[in-house]
Amino acid sequence: MNSLYGVVAVVGLVVITLVTRGFFLFSDRQMSLPPWLDRGLRHAPLAALVAVVAPDVVLTQGQFLDTWRDPRLFALVAAALWYVWRRTLLGVIVSGLMVMFALRQGLGW
Repeated sequence: MNSLYGVVAVVGLVVITLVTRGFFLFSDRQMSLPPWLDRGLRHAPLAALVAVVAPDVVLTQGQFLDTWRDPRLFALVAAALWYVWRRTLLGVIVSGLMVMFALRQGLGW
């Protein structure tokens, strides 16, 4: 691949990015989403988070966990309990990390 292909690829990616991200800015009138799509998009951040976090919690090297002695499971339970109790994102992160750190460093899991 020579430098001309690289420049064409970068310029193409820039154009595609500007068009897709600026699509709603090009119109002079207010655009509204259908109510069903608006309701569905409210769940998109949670679905994306679950899609990223869930495989990391239940898989190791592409295989399901074969033991309950994994600190990720206990960290997940601690984080979920914190969320049910206080509903703060920072607390969820800190509680999960504290449990995971304690089990890895303290018990050597």
